[in-house]
Amino acid sequence: MYNSEFNILIIAGEASGDIHGSGLVNALRDLLPKASFSGLGGKKMRAAKVHTFFDIERMGAIGVMEILGDLFHYWKVYQTLSSKISSGQYDAAILIDYPTLNLRIARLCRQKGCPVFFFISPQIWAWRKSRIKQIRRDINKMFVVLPFEEKIYSEAGVNTEFVGHPFLETVRPAMTREEAFEKFGLIPGRPVVGLLPGSRKNEINSLLQVMVQAAGKLKDSLKECQFMLPIADTVDPEFIHRQLGDNPLGIKTTEGQSYDVMNCCDSLIIASGSATLEAGILGCPMVIVYRLNWLTYFIAKVLIKSEFIGLVNIVAGEKLAEELIQHEVTADNIARESLKVLNDPIHHQAIRSRLLKVRESLGEPGVMQRIAAHISNDLIARSNHEKVSI
Repeated sequence: MYNSEFNILIIAGEASGDIHGSGLVNALRDLLPKASFSGLGGKKMRAAKVHTFFDIERMGAIGVMEILGDLFHYWKVYQTLSSKISSGQYDAAILIDYPTLNLRIARLCRQKGCPVFFFISPQIWAWRKSRIKQIRRDINKMFVVLPFEEKIYSEAGVNTEFVGHPFLETVRPAMTREEAFEKFGLIPGRPVVGLLPGSRKNEINSLLQVMVQAAGKLKDSLKECQFMLPIADTVDPEFIHRQLGDNPLGIKTTEGQSYDVMNCCDSLIIASGSATLEAGILGCPMVIVYRLNWLTYFIAKVLIKSEFIGLVNIVAGEKLAEELIQHEVTADNIARESLKVLNDPIHHQAIRSRLLKVRESLGEPGVMQRIAAHISNDLIARSNHEKVSI
C-alpha cells in the first residue's frame, strides 16, 4: 500500500469497458488508497467513485454514419478531455479499449509527458494494422486479453503483456439455473431462447425487431419455447419496452442479469461483440447477427481482414457459432440456424463442450490485480524518480 496521492485519468467508452474499468479501479485502490480517478465511464465506474465528465450512454455509436449523427457530442467529449490533459494534472492515463477515441487521447498524453497504460488492445489483427506505429510511439504499456495478441504486438516493438481475460472473473451467474428459472418465471423442461440485441441504441434499432420476428418463427416450430431479453445497464428499459409493444410472444425482460439469462438459455440470438465471448465462457450455443448502415458495412468489408466477426469464433479459431451478416440477417435465417441446435440435443452438447474449451485459453483469474500491480509499481517508481522497465 502506498500513500502518495496520484491523479489518474481513466477512459472507457462502452458497457464492457465500464465493467472492466470499475474492477481495475477497485484493484488499484487496494494498492493506492489515496489515488483519485476521473474520466469517461458509466454506472459501474461511478459506483467505484470515478468522477465522470460524461456518461457512456451516448458513446456507443458504431461506424462512420452513426458517429456523424452525433458528431457534436463526440467533439465536445474530445475537447473536454483534451483540456483536462493539457492542464498537466494527471500522473497517468488508463485507456480501456475504444481505440477511435483512446488512441487520440494517448497521443495527447504523450505530448504532455503523461504515461499511458492501454487495457484491451485495438484489434490490429483484424483491421488498420498501420496503427501499430502510433501505438508503439504513444503507449507505455499494452495489456492484452487475447492469447494470440501478445506475439503480434511484441514483434512490432510494443511493450506488451498478456494478462488473461477479465471475463474469467466477471462472467459469473449470481444464481443457479434452477433459481434463475424461478426468478424469471420460466417453466422447467421447456426450451429457453435469449435475445441479446446489444448495449447500444443503434444496434437495438437495427436488430431487435428482426430478433422478435425470428422468435415468432421459433414459437411456431416449438410451441412451448420461452424467450428472455436482458436489458444492458446502458439502455433505458422503456426504450426496449416501447420496441416490444404489446409483446404477444411474452418475451420476459430483466434489467442487467445477462449472465443469469445466458446461463438458463438453451440458445441465444446475439449481436456481434464481446457478449459472444461471455456467452461462450458460459457454454451457451448462439447465432451471431451483425447489421450496420450500408455505407459503414461497405467500409468495414473493405478494411476488416478477420475471417470471423464473432469474438468467440475469433478466439476459438473456428466457427463455433453461426454468423449472419448484413442481408443474411432475416427472421427465417435466424430461426433456421437456431433450430439446428434446439432440435438436436447431441449437436447442442457438442457445441457447448467446444465453447467451454474456449474458456481454458483465456488465462487465469486475477487479471485486475496483475494490471493494478504493474501500474502502481510504475507510478511509485516515477514518483521516486526511478527508471524502471514496465
